[in-house]
Amino acid sequence: MLPQDRQSRFSSVSPFAERRARLLESVGRRTAAVFVATPNALRNNDVEHEFRQDSDVFYLTGFDEPDTVVVLSPNGHVREEGKDPEKSLFTMFVRPRDPEREVWDGYRAGLEGATSKYGADHAYPYAELTKRLPELLAGHDAVVYRFGGAFDERLFAAIHHARRTAGRTGLSAPTRIVDPVEVLYEHRLRKTPPELEAMRRACAITAEAHEKAMAIATPGRYEFELEAVILETFRRHGSERPAYGSIVGSGANATVLHYRRNDRKIEDGDLVLIDAGCEFGYYASDVTRTFPANGRFSDPQRSVYEAVLEAQLACIEMVKPGVTQGDLHEKAVRVLTAALLRLGVIEGDLEEAIEKEAYKPFYMHKTGHWLGMDVHDVGAYFVPKEDGSIDGKLRHRPLEPGMVITIEPGLYFGIGAEKAPAALRGIGVRIEDDILVTENGHENLTAAIPKSVEDVERACRRTP
Repeated sequence: MLPQDRQSRFSSVSPFAERRARLLESVGRRTAAVFVATPNALRNNDVEHEFRQDSDVFYLTGFDEPDTVVVLSPNGHVREEGKDPEKSLFTMFVRPRDPEREVWDGYRAGLEGATSKYGADHAYPYAELTKRLPELLAGHDAVVYRFGGAFDERLFAAIHHARRTAGRTGLSAPTRIVDPVEVLYEHRLRKTPPELEAMRRACAITAEAHEKAMAIATPGRYEFELEAVILETFRRHGSERPAYGSIVGSGANATVLHYRRNDRKIEDGDLVLIDAGCEFGYYASDVTRTFPANGRFSDPQRSVYEAVLEAQLACIEMVKPGVTQGDLHEKAVRVLTAALLRLGVIEGDLEEAIEKEAYKPFYMHKTGHWLGMDVHDVGAYFVPKEDGSIDGKLRHRPLEPGMVITIEPGLYFGIGAEKAPAALRGIGVRIEDDILVTENGHENLTAAIPKSVEDVERACRRTP
């Protein structure tokens, strides 16, 4: 437990402070936490890629600048020459104010802003990190930290320094690293009302973008024209950025799962698959729709589309607390495998076809994923067995209220899919919605986007 006075002060500043307090409450006062901002990445020469803050850093602080390290340390101290050590529960290392650089790169919050606006107990220049991090880690037995980045070496050096000085300070030093998936990601997985408000806004903007793309997607246009309408709609409504690179695949391009060139001329008779979602307030949407460029599904296209839609609707109907994403995937596989048998793509008995994964060449991905600040959001998909057995095997995680998932079955028949009837080759269909798990069932956050055959064809004939 955190001391009550510190906990109440921490919780009264902002939603970000409440999240920090909840994290520290989960790990206890003998555990520190270190979170590192996304590094700036060079695009070419002296031009950088657009900066997007690390989701964990933003979730805990709302701070949107590079060269930042956040340290949460219930027993942490900072020492200034000639002064007694001071407690520092929440410390930020940031870029100092620099009027000359701000002319080029924009305003910086600086040290004062980190404390006055973002609630840090103490803030220091990023350049002082090596000096001060060991004293903030001293007095703790563990550190919450995500491995796998360029900062690993600096953290290990700070822990080593804290251990070397432990003998003369009388303070413990960390001996364990705790993966955020055990604590912070459990919090991020369950969305609060303000988070859901941001996600609903992202979904509403994305809905308008998809409908506009359907309306202009006539033969003769290029895929990038549809992408341009999508991106324009995102920005016009205040979305900071796409949640991921938009996929606009026409014809056989729709059979490429991560197609990104978006440069083909759309032809009469093509299906167009658009997988695009915006980010709003650092929260993502993720939607796929597939539609006929000329406004009418051909018979083969319709048969594939209706099979995928049947699978998606069946999965959505299942969503409620206690159901698992494994259950949803099994349902999608069953419906799609039955469709492949009807379409003459595979042969044999349904159960045998499922067991032998005969569907895999045409449905090779899972049916959904977590959605939140990241489009493939954090959170464990598998959890220990209910009986507590320790045989090393986990079970699919039951869904709970507040979780948001995607449901996105598909069928893909590439040009070279020799086992598929010739009429199906070059057809790719995926349908994806964002689903909130509620107390008694679910809410489809993207239900407004046309999806039935009739609604899709009507949207494709609508004047933009």
